Amino acid sequence: MAPSKAALLVALAYLSASEAFTVKHANTPRQSSTCLSAESRRSLFQSATTFTLATIATVASPNMASAAQTPPTKAELNRIKIGYEKLGYLLDNFDAETTICRENGGECKRDAEPVRKYLGLRSTTDPLFQIEKVFEKVKYMDIDEDQIEPFFEATEEWNTAQNMSNSMAFISQFAEYNPGGGKDEVLKVP
Repeated sequence: MAPSKAALLVALAYLSASEAFTVKHANTPRQSSTCLSAESRRSLFQSATTFTLATIATVASPNMASAAQTPPTKAELNRIKIGYEKLGYLLDNFDAETTICRENGGECKRDAEPVRKYLGLRSTTDPLFQIEKVFEKVKYMDIDEDQIEPFFEATEEWNTAQNMSNSMAFISQFAEYNPGGGKDEVLKVP
């Protein structure tokens, strides 16, 4: 039976660190028997660092690998559905959601912040917050192989659209103050 990767990492860490803890002291006029030379300290530090990193990798990597290779939970899949429904609501009610009017017949102004909110970019509790991590887990689901490629193309398009919408929404907040900007430019439909 072949040893596991974790067991090999532990053995490697032990072997590399074992020499560091057997430091030899030279009794010379310039160096007492209780002091370590610069070379010994360097060797001790390098070996201790190697041991620490290998231990961390051994302990953490099996847990991280198993967490990364799990399919999305029902709750995570439900986040996609809820986020989709919320985006549909935004599109159906875009003017109402992105327009703020002062009371008593005052001036109305566009506000792009709701766009960023609906995209999951304003709150960690939003269903679409870091949804790309859920999309990444889909490859561990039992899915027809013919459907996986179109799914990942769609996730790339989502990431592009989300980034573009985020940038445009943020920039539009300051369009009136930029040269060539103004209310007409903010309201312009591309």
